[in-house]
Amino acid sequence: MLRFGTDGVRGRAYKDIFPEDFNRLAQAAAHVLQPKAPVVIGRDTRQSSPDFAHALMAGFSAVGVATIDLGVAPTPAVAWAAAYAKTPGVMVSASHNPWKDNGLKLFSPEGLKLQDDAQADLEAILTDANQKPVSTLGTPNRTLDGTDLLQEYQRFLASSVSFDHNSLSVVVDAANGAATSLLPMSLQAHGLTVTVINAEPDGQNINRKCGSTVPGTVAAAVVKHNADIGLTFDGDADRVLATDHTGELVDGDQIIAICAADRQERHKLPDSTVVVTVMSNLGFHRAMAERGITVVTTPVGDRNVWAALHKGNWALGGEQSGHVIFPELATTGDGMVTALQLLEVLARRKMPLKELAAEAMTKMPQVLRNVKLGANPIDHQQLSTAIATAEQTLNGSGRLIVRPSGTEPVIRIMVEAETSQLAQSVAADLAAACVASNS
Repeated sequence: MLRFGTDGVRGRAYKDIFPEDFNRLAQAAAHVLQPKAPVVIGRDTRQSSPDFAHALMAGFSAVGVATIDLGVAPTPAVAWAAAYAKTPGVMVSASHNPWKDNGLKLFSPEGLKLQDDAQADLEAILTDANQKPVSTLGTPNRTLDGTDLLQEYQRFLASSVSFDHNSLSVVVDAANGAATSLLPMSLQAHGLTVTVINAEPDGQNINRKCGSTVPGTVAAAVVKHNADIGLTFDGDADRVLATDHTGELVDGDQIIAICAADRQERHKLPDSTVVVTVMSNLGFHRAMAERGITVVTTPVGDRNVWAALHKGNWALGGEQSGHVIFPELATTGDGMVTALQLLEVLARRKMPLKELAAEAMTKMPQVLRNVKLGANPIDHQQLSTAIATAEQTLNGSGRLIVRPSGTEPVIRIMVEAETSQLAQSVAADLAAACVASNS
C-alpha cells in the first residue's frame, strides 16, 4: 500500500512498491486532480524508473488522460513543466536514496507539491476495496514526446541569470542521476569552464559514492583539476551543495546566507526575511541577526519552506541539505537554479567562494547521526528522558533535534554545541539512547 511521507512516496522497488501500485495511483490521481491537459512525467536514472514511469502512463491512459514523457529529467524540471503547461506532473525518483529504492513526487498544475489533503484523498481511493482499477489491457498509447518541453526548461535556466564568467572553472558532480540530462550546457551558456563527473548512469550507480550525499567526491575532483568551485547534485537534482577551491564544503545554509546577504545589500530581500527549517545551523541564525535579516523557521521539508515563503511573499528559503527555493524562479527546490544564482553572486562580487562563505556566516560545530530502527516500537518515555539529559548537558549553549525520518526507517539526530567534542559526545549518547529505546 502506497503511503505519502514528507516528500512523496518512497520504498524498495519490487518489494515495497510495484509498477501496479503506480498504475493504480495514476488512475486515482486522474480522479482527484482532474487534469485539463496531458500530465507531465519525468524520471531519474534508476534501473526500475522506466517500469514505474510506463506504469504511470498506462494508468493515466486507461482513464482517458494523455501524458507527456520528459524521459530522464530533474524533479524541478517536472515541477516547472507542470506549471508551464498548467497540468499535474509526476516525477519517478527516490531522490538521494540507493538505486534499489524508488518512489514518486506529485505536482499540482501550479507546479507545487501536493498538499496533505490531496495526498489523503489519493490514499483513501487506493485503500478503498470498492475502487477497482480500470484494466490497461488494450489501452491506446496516449503518451506524447516531451523533448521540446525539456528544452524549454533549459532555455529558462539559461535566461534565469545574467553573467559571463569565462575565468571561472567549475567541476560538477551529476550523481549519475537526473542532472545528466542537462549538463553541461546550462552552465557553459555563461562562459564557465565546466568539467562534469559521474554523468554515466548505468541504472545502479545513481548516488553511489557521488553526489550531494558524498560531497568528498567533487571536493577531490576540484583539487585535482585546480578548479574554482565544485557543485554536486543529488539523484533527482532538486538539491545542490558546493565546495570551494580547497575542497571545503559549502552547504545549503551557507549558500542561503551568501544569497541572502547579496540580496539584502541590493534591496532585493522582501521584508529582510529568509525561511529555513529547524535543521539550519545556529551559526546561520546568528549571522542573519547581525545583518538585520529575520529568519522564519519551519519543520523539515521544502513543502513547508515553500508554504512559508508563499504566505509571507518572501524571496528566499531552503534547507541545509541544499534544497533552496527562489520563488520568483521556481516552485520547489531546484539544484540548477540554485547553482546559477550562487555563480551569479560569485561573478558579481569577484571573490573566491571560500572568502564569500566565510563572510556570510560562521558555522557552529554540528553533528548529524542516523539511527536505524528495528522492528520493536520506540519507548518514547525512555527516549524523552535521554533528550532531557542531553539538553541539560548543553546548558543553553547549543541545540538538539531528535526526529523520525519522513523518508526512511531511521531516527535523525542533530546536535550543535560550542565545541565539536561536546557535540560528538552528546550525539553519541543520544544515538545509544535511541538504540536502547528501540530494543
